[in-house]
Amino acid sequence: MSTITTADGTQIYYKDWGTGQPIVFSHGWPLSSDDWDAQMFFFASRGFRCIAHDRRGHGRSSQTWGGHEMDTYADDLLAVTEHLDLKHAVHVGHSTGGGEVARYIGKYGQGRAKERIAKAVLIGAVPPLMVQTAANPGGLPLEVFDGFRTSLLNDRAQFFRDIPAGPFFGFNRPGAKVSQGLIDNWWRQGMMCGIKAAYDCIKAFSETDFTEDLKRIDVPTLIMHGEDDQIVPIGASAMLSSKLVKNSTLTIYPGAPHGLMATHTNQVNNDLLTFVKRRD
Repeated sequence: MSTITTADGTQIYYKDWGTGQPIVFSHGWPLSSDDWDAQMFFFASRGFRCIAHDRRGHGRSSQTWGGHEMDTYADDLLAVTEHLDLKHAVHVGHSTGGGEVARYIGKYGQGRAKERIAKAVLIGAVPPLMVQTAANPGGLPLEVFDGFRTSLLNDRAQFFRDIPAGPFFGFNRPGAKVSQGLIDNWWRQGMMCGIKAAYDCIKAFSETDFTEDLKRIDVPTLIMHGEDDQIVPIGASAMLSSKLVKNSTLTIYPGAPHGLMATHTNQVNNDLLTFVKRRD
């Protein structure tokens, strides 16, 4: 397996497919780089170099006890890009991965990684802030995420069935065409995630405020979001992020769920390709 070792000794697994301009994919909670296979195959087959890593504690990376917060996620992503010496990469993040991309660019985009970043894509991404606060009244109540933590500890295996079978892919909507394969593949990836990483990451994706990171993004950015996203509601995420990121383009997919890369694969891939090829 291809891995790097970070400064704190964590092994980060990554995939590196194809040649050409690099596209780096950051996955959502509690999944792995496998969640990007459809996109990586599509782009690697069209002359791009595709890289995706398993976040620490997830997939095939080390199941560490600590470091499950956005600053360390961004540090790990930097370690991958520096190890592979990637230049002018397009960074694509879904859900929690969108937060990771925002923090990476916010933290390093104007300094250490300046020449490494060409564009950014946030898909169903958690920024600017998921949890409800006085300053963020449209967010989700903290009790929602407390419920996630309780379900995770009580019966993780069943919880990781319920999410993909219900809201993640919109399979709980009337008339939805349910794919048992998608449900099983989500469960497979989720169960590979260490329970401590899965638990801590709930706080990371829900309570991290990315407002200042979004303001620091100075590369062309595509924000893609499903109109019927039941996991990261569009009103408190993409609609706000698109106003904070300079030079951003917002694309909304009518009726699409959180897992739109799997349910609307062709549309998402082609829109990504158009954006990546666009001369800015």
